[in-house]
Amino acid sequence: MCRSIRTLRGTAEPASDEEVRAAALQFVRKVSGYRTPSRRNAEAFETAVDQVAAATRHLLASLAAR
Repeated sequence: MCRSIRTLRGTAEPASDEEVRAAALQFVRKVSGYRTPSRRNAEAFETAVDQVAAATRHLLASLAAR
């Protein structure tokens, strides 16, 4: 997995929207192979980042506390 994605759960402060989006962006970059997508693929890339960020927020909200 991408080493630059840090764990967002278990810290004293809940993950911020910026941290969640940064993790989603890194994940989509890794999976797609694009650091910056072409104009033709930009919409699909951004949609994927938004969907991964939403899924991450849902996951973090659903996990039981330790």
